[in-house]
Order: sequence, then C-alpha cells, then structure tokens
Amino acid sequence: MERLVGTVSRGVRAPIIRQGDDLAKIVVDSVLAAAKSEGFELRDKDVVAVTEAVVARAQGNYASIDQIAKDVKNKFGDNTVGILFPITSRNRFAICLKGIAMGCKKVVLMLSYPSDEVGNHLITPDMLDESGVNPWSDVLTEEKYRELFGYEKHQFTGVDYVDYYKNLIKEAGAEVEIVFANNPKAILDYTKYILNCDIHTRARTKKLLLKNGAEVVYSLDDILTESVDGSGYNDRYGLLGSNKATETTVKLFPIHCQEMVDAIQKGLIEKTGKHIEVMIYGDGAFKDPVGKIWELADPVVSPAYTAGLEGTPNEVKLKYLADNDFADLSGDALKAAISDYIKEKDAKAENLTGNMVSQAPLPAASPT
Repeated sequence: MERLVGTVSRGVRAPIIRQGDDLAKIVVDSVLAAAKSEGFELRDKDVVAVTEAVVARAQGNYASIDQIAKDVKNKFGDNTVGILFPITSRNRFAICLKGIAMGCKKVVLMLSYPSDEVGNHLITPDMLDESGVNPWSDVLTEEKYRELFGYEKHQFTGVDYVDYYKNLIKEAGAEVEIVFANNPKAILDYTKYILNCDIHTRARTKKLLLKNGAEVVYSLDDILTESVDGSGYNDRYGLLGSNKATETTVKLFPIHCQEMVDAIQKGLIEKTGKHIEVMIYGDGAFKDPVGKIWELADPVVSPAYTAGLEGTPNEVKLKYLADNDFADLSGDALKAAISDYIKEKDAKAENLTGNMVSQAPLPAASPT
C-alpha cells in the first residue's frame, strides 16, 4: 500500500535529567517506551534528536561567575576591557556579564543599535528613523542615547537593558562606560583590549579589530575553554551557547557530543536492529513574529550528529518539475514522471548544484 503520511515529528517524554545520569540509556529507553505506548514503528533512517540542554545537564557542564571572572582576569589583567556587541538577554548573557565584569577594573560596554545580533531591540526601527541618526557611522554616548531615545523598555520583559547591564557591571565591582555603535572598530577609541561577544560574526570582528590596532582580542568562545578551579568548560565554544542556571552559575554548551550520539545510535541498533540517526540540537533559527527575535543564540544548530546525517542537500523542487519539465502532465502520469526523475537522479548520483531544478526558497523534496 502506498505511504500517505510524510514526515512525522513526535515529542518524547523522558525523566528529569540530573548530573551524572546515563543519558544515552535514558534516551534509548524513552524512545522505545514511547513507541510501545503510542504504537508507532521505528524504521531505518528515522532521526532521534536530543536537546543540547539535557546533554549539558547530564554532564554537569556548569560554571560559576567566580570561575568566569578568574579566566577573564587571567586573560586581560588590569586593563580596561571593551565588551563588544553582547546580546541583550537575561537568560543568555546577563550571568556571563556578571562574571566578566567581576574580572575587570573598568568596562566599556558597546551595544549595537537599534537591536542586537539576534533581534532584541533596544529601540524600534521607527524611533531610529525619526532620530536622524545614521546607525552605520554614528557613535552615541549613553547621554546622547538617553537624549534621543529616553528609557525604552523591552516589550516582553519590561527591562531597560541599558540600565540593567550598567547596574550588573557596577554591582560586580567594575567601573562602566556605555557607548552605542555598529562598527566594531569604534571600540578602539576607548580601549585596545576587547572581548567581542557577537556570535555568528565573531571571527570577522576579531580579525577587523586586530588589523586595526587592537592589542588583545578574545571572543566568548575563548573564555572557559578549559576547566578553571573545577568548572565545566567547552574546548570549542567556551561561553557561547551558555544559559542562566542560577543567579551565579551558567550551564555551558555540551561537550563530547559525538560520543553521546554514537552511543545512542549503538543502543538503538542493539535494541531494534534499525539504523536510526541521532543528533543533538540547539537553537533552530525560529523568528518570533511579534518580537522579531531570532532563536540563533547558540554557536551552531547541531554540535554533533551521526554519519547518516552528513552531506550536502541534493534535492529537487517538485513545483519546478511540475511547472516546467512536466507541465503537460497531471494526476498519476505526473506523479510517475517525477518519481522516475528522482530515481534516475539518484542512480546517476547527479550533482544538482547550480541547476534550476534544485532552487529552493521553500524546503525541497527528498526522495524516499
């Protein structure tokens, strides 16, 4: 019988994960229990996805603000530190900022405007337009910012992030100066020692700063790359991808992720005989239609996945085939023609890069 249902996504309930738990076993047991309870069959090429948060919890990959402060102090000494382009988030950055500031004598905090990298707005684009400010060239002091825009609060949190971050830094014992700019080189007028906190543009930012006279530049992925006084760490991403755990600790992005997905896959094969792919996932690039915030605060969408998920998409767009190559067909004849096209493409291992048939502003269709 022809399969009439396409991709199905199921949320599997698992126990609350604690530090030291055998997560690979818990995932395998939970998936098998869900399949039995709900009566669905596990098949080859199914994908089991595990959120990065529970992996880090099981690993106990946490760090305190004191441990963050010590690493920052070791890297920057007593120099004034420019904290460049942080996202404005109580969950994602505020606790990190506490620790960073504790390791500094003075901080120059440079915020991008009107929004941060992931779309958290300090001010609305309309307010910026009405101000006459050029965001590409104008550097604003805190005083000028207040004169132009007042005390604007985030529409969801009710927080004025300028004041919030300023007070966090002062409470951590550091002096603070706040400026607003979108050109990373502007920070060099205040200090040559910089911690650039942008996520997806961090490599370019670091390169620009070093090329234009910065003496010391670290990114968030350089902080806590190894354990400090018994802390958790992430040798690849440092503080990137971390979340607030308590008022004085953060949960770091998980480590040893490849070992985890391979162990889960092995357990599923042993229990089911099916070759099921496994991935660990973080933020998935969803954009809130109201707040305009992108879920893009993790350094990568998936820090690890099994080998069957590796590769470059080589798919075809069904609409293009139906409207062009097979425009004269319909019904079963159209379906058969497209099916044969896909099979022939696969048999030839044809690379469709640059071919119009693979253009896909919407998700393309994978052969099954």
